[in-house]
Amino acid sequence: MCLILFAWQQRTDYPLIVIANRDEYYARPTRDAHWWEDADVFAGRDLEAGGTWLGVNRRGRFAAVTNVREAGGMTPGKRSRGELTRAYLAGSESAEAYLQELAKRDQEYAGFNLLLGDGDSLWFYSNREHQPRRIEAGVYGISNGRFDEPWPKLKSGREELAAQIADAVDHHQLLEILTDHRVAADHELPSTGVELDVERLLSSRFIRSPGYGTRACSVVTIARSGRVTFSEQNFIDAEQRGAAVQQTFDIVD
Repeated sequence: MCLILFAWQQRTDYPLIVIANRDEYYARPTRDAHWWEDADVFAGRDLEAGGTWLGVNRRGRFAAVTNVREAGGMTPGKRSRGELTRAYLAGSESAEAYLQELAKRDQEYAGFNLLLGDGDSLWFYSNREHQPRRIEAGVYGISNGRFDEPWPKLKSGREELAAQIADAVDHHQLLEILTDHRVAADHELPSTGVELDVERLLSSRFIRSPGYGTRACSVVTIARSGRVTFSEQNFIDAEQRGAAVQQTFDIVD
């Protein structure tokens, strides 16, 4: 997952609206979003390590994770960051309590940004900041840098999300925000230690290249009524669409 844009407490009817892109190697084995057989979780699944990049459950818990782009980010021996979302969604502790416990062992993982919701609150944690943060009402973004760091795709996507939900919440229109493949100008690019041509490639919301790109565009809305709606468009490679997923359910106390 490389881009998460979200609106928290911006509409009385939809306290949480999330749109997100998962970017990954096309060859990495993955299952599209589904109800897991071994946990009460609706999410896509990484079939290599068993975790997920974004998911929800019937109790209204939400979780999403991105990596932090940095030198040594693929260090061998680190645990899969998809464990972080999987464990939270399958657990029962509050988001705050989960993050406080995670802080004791966060260096077991390469750099990550983690967003967790438990229905009543929304929290952010990064093992590059080491301080759980309770999110106040607003529209924000998380990519592969610091929280809400104004990378071009994050800044423009955040503005489009805010404008889109001002009048209505339409999953089809929200998905369109994620499919923008415009590349940022060189002077706007962040400096994350990768080559300039790679920095350009990764600057678009929707990434396309022969071996790596956006594998899934997802929209999650949690309504005040307790209705959760999950929409997802999957991609097989840079040119081929995969399955479209739509799931709606009500939160169970």
